[in-house]
Amino acid sequence: MEFYELTIAEAHEKLVKKEISSFDLTKAFLRRIEELNESFFSYLTVTSNLALSQAKKVDDLISRGEKIDILAGIPLAIKDNILVKGEKCTAASKILEDYIAPYDATAVKKIKEKGSVILGKTNLDEFAMGSSTENSAFGATKNPRDISRVPGGSSGGSAAAVAANMCCYALGSDTGGSIRQPASFCGVVGLKPTYGAVSRYGLMAMASSLDQIGPITKTVEDAKIVFEVISGKDPLDSTSIEFQQIVARPVSDLIIGIPKEYFIKGTDPEVEKIIRASIKKLESLNIKIEEISLPHTEYALSCYYIVMPSEVSANLARYDGIKYGYSVVRQKREGTKDLLDVYLRSREEGLGEEVRRRIMLGTYALSAGYYEAYYLKAQKVRTLIKQDFEKAFKKVDLILTPVSPAPAFKIGEKITDPLTMYLSDIFTIAPNLAGLPAISIPAGKVGELPVGLQVVGKPFSENTILEFGQFFEKNIKVF
Repeated sequence: MEFYELTIAEAHEKLVKKEISSFDLTKAFLRRIEELNESFFSYLTVTSNLALSQAKKVDDLISRGEKIDILAGIPLAIKDNILVKGEKCTAASKILEDYIAPYDATAVKKIKEKGSVILGKTNLDEFAMGSSTENSAFGATKNPRDISRVPGGSSGGSAAAVAANMCCYALGSDTGGSIRQPASFCGVVGLKPTYGAVSRYGLMAMASSLDQIGPITKTVEDAKIVFEVISGKDPLDSTSIEFQQIVARPVSDLIIGIPKEYFIKGTDPEVEKIIRASIKKLESLNIKIEEISLPHTEYALSCYYIVMPSEVSANLARYDGIKYGYSVVRQKREGTKDLLDVYLRSREEGLGEEVRRRIMLGTYALSAGYYEAYYLKAQKVRTLIKQDFEKAFKKVDLILTPVSPAPAFKIGEKITDPLTMYLSDIFTIAPNLAGLPAISIPAGKVGELPVGLQVVGKPFSENTILEFGQFFEKNIKVF
């Protein structure tokens, strides 16, 4: 096995036994990035000097016989909307093309404290707005399983980097499925934690009531390792919560809910076949399965595309060409008439089409005369969706669904049709609206294209989800 194929757990064991060094492990990943990044375009920035200096520090600890954390010396990639002090953080947008992060995100600070090795910053849909990683201002990322197809979005760069063994694990962000959907498309594991379980401090805000940082890994065990490090209350984020994990019960004691609304017309028959085969296999292992109903599921997509753009509109107002980021004034453009003209031209030239579309939708929904008709009504629907889950979780312990209605689609296939693109997230949006934890686990393939199974749990039941995920990995072989 090559160094870059190791999981976190495997690499840690070899580091402790001194079978490998962190420096050599890091060099192996950097060579891999140099060989493959031109083909897949997973990384926007490669932080070689930072990575090698971090690796050397861990090797020095090991050589002195000191105990190291399980993440120490393990190379990772970080989505380029999560701040790493002293490194570029562009959010894949022209408006932040030269922005250098002045501080670490809390999640980054925590992994640095454990001795992790940061290889670089990964590509994404601009400001995390998209489902394919085609909306990046710097170019589209390709799926390592089939380079003619998208890796999913918006954390497509992180998922592609893990799938192509260009890092051991990665951090992404999930607003409506942006960790789980690319994990599904690329055949890796992606965990969206409970809202508030991981600090959002240092994550560039897209939709503040929905965004959540989470891990993308090769195995469920690795996802658990990373989650335990990055989770917890943060005084710098008032939405983060001091929580006690729900103790995981044996998988044999769990009741699994299958929502009938998630097996709808329009789902690829092969995807449905894979998910139903997984459910049958679970039944054969004496896992209790029960059909449930989440009746307001059909309104989740519409609700999301009111709430999310409204928050986008508010959060992206700061990018005005004055304080930081791209500015027509700093570009020494002639002909700016007044301050308003600076705002308009800086945003028009610095922000991409999808970002501008969502800002306009959100501004409209929040405007006088429309707030109650759209935003307020969407928030009421959001409450109903949350109540559906609360009612369901009185009967069942976990809920299983597909991650996406289809496997990875062709690059360019949906980019000109935003409504069709938005439907890619139809199965992942509801857990975000309800603030619930959910994970994507590889469940099979359509041809060579991976298909993920989504497991949704009660708030702060990550232990149960991860325990079930490890059971699924062990007992249901898919690749």
